[in-house]
Amino acid sequence: MTTNGSNVESLLDMADLVRPNAVRVAAALKLADHLAEHPMTVEELAERTDSHPVMLGKLLRYLVDLGLFRVDDAEKYTVSELGEPLRRDFPQSVGQFLSAEGLFGRIELGLVGLLHSVRTGEPCHAAAFGREYWDEINNDPAFLPALEAEGTTRIGWDAELVVDGYDWTGVSRVMDVGGNNGTLLIELLTRHPHLRGTVLDLPNLAHIAQRRIEQAGLAGRAEARAGSFFDPLPGGHDVYLLSGILADWSDERAITILRRCGEAAGPEGKVLLAEIALVVPAAAPGAARTDLFIAATVPNPVRSVDRLRELGRSAGLRATWEGPSTPVRSLLEFSAGGDADEDVGAPREHADA
Repeated sequence: MTTNGSNVESLLDMADLVRPNAVRVAAALKLADHLAEHPMTVEELAERTDSHPVMLGKLLRYLVDLGLFRVDDAEKYTVSELGEPLRRDFPQSVGQFLSAEGLFGRIELGLVGLLHSVRTGEPCHAAAFGREYWDEINNDPAFLPALEAEGTTRIGWDAELVVDGYDWTGVSRVMDVGGNNGTLLIELLTRHPHLRGTVLDLPNLAHIAQRRIEQAGLAGRAEARAGSFFDPLPGGHDVYLLSGILADWSDERAITILRRCGEAAGPEGKVLLAEIALVVPAAAPGAARTDLFIAATVPNPVRSVDRLRELGRSAGLRATWEGPSTPVRSLLEFSAGGDADEDVGAPREHADA
């Protein structure tokens, strides 16, 4: 049996890690942005990007080979048409998305731990970097600029259900546990002027959430606190909201999060679970890649409502209301009071609706 040389070359090309990493480093260093100002030498770019001149020169030489940049006889570099989308001011920029120091870039770099995921069924990020993704992103100050640049400013993933599908009329205070940069809480308080609220998240996001709350003119009704949902939570809120949180955690840790919320809510408060389900339709374009990517990076991307009820019971909670749902979002209200085994059996109107 003879070896097909073109197949070997194709496989080696598929497995190449130098090219994607070189592009992501170029994005992180904002080389296209700097060169959009005027042509520069390696030394000028190294000073501008705080880089090692010799290594940067080797990177640029390779990027020229890839067609992203050009170099003239004076050894000054410019951006090619292919490299233009790396500029942050490009109409369809992918610079921040591809950056090795960006949120999405960091997720994809963690895929070097894919072997660990395939062998164990666990997410790959900790195997690659020693810390789980959100623990790294939220605690390392190096990712604060990325959280600022890439953070969403509009609710998504059918989060309108949280705002409109739950009866907030009898609620005075809500804590958005793991509330990211405050987008959902800001929307909630804007749409329901009687509400007051708190975002609780790890330091980086709590810092951003506080600033965004102030910019929204809601400082008198809202605040952000730094904290972990694995630790005891502050009391004094009527509803403890978990929006799109549990998918990022194992069953054991999801139960801990629910239990912490139940402890803080007490017998009079509620835990509102607004969970997402990342189902990939088999017929969708690129479904196989997307399915593998999600499975390797999100611990539990799909949990049924029944499974969420079970997690709640394991945390000592009973389901007291089931709200509307969409293909990507469900709503469940839990109470810490009463018998955790006596859940409501089917969706119904909210008791106060």
